[in-house]
Amino acid sequence: MRFFLFNDTAFEFIKVFLICVEFFFAAYLIGYSTFLFIAVVTGSSQLYRKRQQDRLKNTILKDHFVPISIIVPAYNEDITIVENVRSLLSLDYPLYEIIVVDDGSGDNTSAKLIEAFEMLPIRRPIQRKIDCQPVEFIYEAATQKVPLTLIRKKNGGKADSLNMGINACKYPYFICIDADSVLQKDSLSKIVKPVLENENVVAVGGAVRPSNSVEIKDGKVINYRLPRNLLACMQVLEYDRSFLASRILFDKFNGSLIISGAFGLFKKDTVVAAGGYDASTMGEDMELVVKLHDYCVSNDVPYLIRYATDAICWSQVPENLGDLCKQRRRWHIGLFQSMWKHRIMLANPKFGLTSFVSYFYFLIYELLSPFIEVFGILTMILALFVDLINVPFMLLFFGIYALFGSVMSMTAFFARTQTIDLKLKFRDVLKALMLCTFEICVLRFIMAWVRATAFIGYKKKKTQWGRIQRQKINLK
Repeated sequence: MRFFLFNDTAFEFIKVFLICVEFFFAAYLIGYSTFLFIAVVTGSSQLYRKRQQDRLKNTILKDHFVPISIIVPAYNEDITIVENVRSLLSLDYPLYEIIVVDDGSGDNTSAKLIEAFEMLPIRRPIQRKIDCQPVEFIYEAATQKVPLTLIRKKNGGKADSLNMGINACKYPYFICIDADSVLQKDSLSKIVKPVLENENVVAVGGAVRPSNSVEIKDGKVINYRLPRNLLACMQVLEYDRSFLASRILFDKFNGSLIISGAFGLFKKDTVVAAGGYDASTMGEDMELVVKLHDYCVSNDVPYLIRYATDAICWSQVPENLGDLCKQRRRWHIGLFQSMWKHRIMLANPKFGLTSFVSYFYFLIYELLSPFIEVFGILTMILALFVDLINVPFMLLFFGIYALFGSVMSMTAFFARTQTIDLKLKFRDVLKALMLCTFEICVLRFIMAWVRATAFIGYKKKKTQWGRIQRQKINLK
C-alpha cells in the first residue's frame, strides 16, 4: 500500500521519523520504569521499617501533641456530612476543633448538621486574613466533646471555603478533609509526628485509600475488602501505587509537590503569609503545596514538607466512568495551572532536587504523559499503515511493559495492606491479580485520552466544584 501513497523520499522520511520515535519511547519508558522501580522499592522498605519501629514502640509519646483545627469544606454533601462529622468526633486526639464550611449548598447540608448535633446560631466575628466570600450564618454545638462550628457562606468554590475555614480556625495547625472521607482513629496523632520531630515542618500529607466497600467502626477498619465495582477496584491499585511510589521517595529530599485535598496538615501562619488557597485554580491542593515551596525558598524561610505514611484517610472514589473522567480532567487542568503559575521552579538551582527531580517528573510523566502516550499510539498506527512495524516485537514490548507495571502495582498493593495489618480474602487477591494488568493496559490509556483532551471546551470557573456521585459512608 505504501508504494501507491508515498514516493521514495516521503517513505524514507517516515522511516527515519519512526526510528527516532522508537528511540524516544525506549528512553521514556526506561526512565519511567527505573523511577517506578526505585520508588516502589524505597516505599516498601520504608513501610517495613516503620512497621518494625512501631512494634518496638520506638515512637513519640502520646502526651506530646499540637492543637489542630479540622476544616471540612462542603457543597451539596447532605448524604455524607453527618457521618463524616460523627467520625471526626470519635478521633483519638486530646485537643482539636471541627469547622464545617457550607459553600452555599442547594441541598440540606446545613440543615442536617444543625439537626443531628443540636447546633445553635451564634454571632461570631471572623477576621478575614485571607479574602473569601461573606458569611451567611454561623452555628455551634455546645454538647459535643470538641468545639463544632458550622459556617454557611456565599458560594465561592472549594478553595474559597478552605480560606474561610483558615480565617475562622483558632489553632496554629489545620487539617483539610473532604466531606466524603473518614479518618482512622489515630490519624491525627500520626500526621502531627513530623511537626513534633522538626519545627520547620509547614505541611504534612497523609495517605488516602479508597473507602468503597470498606466497613469502619469507631475509627477502625473492621472489614476490608476490595470494592465490588471493578472501576473502583482498579483505582485501589492505582492509589496504592501512587502513594507508595512518588510520595515516599519525594519525601526523602523535601520534594513533595502535592498533598491530597482529602487529607493534609498545614501550618496556619505560613499558609496565610503565602496567600492561602488560590480560588482561581482547579487543583487548589497541589497549587498550595507548590506555592509553599515557592514562598519559602523566595523568602529564605526554613521549611520541610513531609509525608506521613501511616496517617490514613478513607475516601470515596468514582464508581462510574463519567465521574472518573470528570475528576481526572479537573486534576489535569489543576496540574497545568499549578505548574504554569510556579514555572519559576523549572530547572532552578535555588529549589535543588525539588526542581530537577520532582518538577521534571510531574512535567514529563504527569502533565505531558497523556500527550506522549496518545502520540505513541498514533505513530504505531502510522507504522502499521506503511508496513514498518515488527508485530512480534511490539507484542513482546507491550507484554514486558504490562508485566513490569503489574508487578509494581501488586508490590505496592500488598505492601500497603500488609504493613497496616489489613486482612485480605483470597477472592480479593485473585481480583487484584486479574485487574492489575487491565488497569495498566486499558484504564491507563483511557485516562490518557481523557487527560490529553482535558482542555477541549475548558472554561475557567472559579466557583465550580468537582462532583462525583456520593454514597453513604459505611460506618458501623
